[in-house]
Amino acid sequence: GIKWMSSLEAKIEDTKDKKPTAEKLERLRREKINRFRNKHRISVQGTDLPDPIATFDQLQKEYKVHPKIMENVQAAGFQVPTPIQMQAIPVMLHGREVLASAPTGSGKTLAFCIPLLTHLKQPRNKGFRALIISPTRELASQTHRELVKLAEGTGFRIHMIHKAAEAAKKFGPKSSKKF
Repeated sequence: GIKWMSSLEAKIEDTKDKKPTAEKLERLRREKINRFRNKHRISVQGTDLPDPIATFDQLQKEYKVHPKIMENVQAAGFQVPTPIQMQAIPVMLHGREVLASAPTGSGKTLAFCIPLLTHLKQPRNKGFRALIISPTRELASQTHRELVKLAEGTGFRIHMIHKAAEAAKKFGPKSSKKF
């Protein structure tokens, strides 16, 4: 049946509840995260997934992303992460593999470039340390442009290679063996 009570009685009954258990707290946390994902239309699959971020500030606080990278993100005009960035960046910063799908212009490039630079930590003179393969020259140019802006002031050297002959001239004839 239906139980009728005044709002005062409801408050008193709520306070009768004992201290929340760890399981209840975890369930409430999961519900909050699921509401957040639903609100931003983030669909995920997998187990033990890291929580999405709501702000770029969380990256510096929780994941120790280089302050200069975060400064460059803000200078580029990004105030709030897009849904793909909210979930993909934490997943990649945890060293997990990601297969993500999002519309053009949704921030996918930034979503994988921030974890890439964070995992590299600092520049080293050891040849190429990361490789991004793009299906078209236009996409490679866009990725290169975004990565250069993001890495500005960090000391990372960002290169785009689209012809082997030009690469040999730029990096030396033995570059394929060297790198």
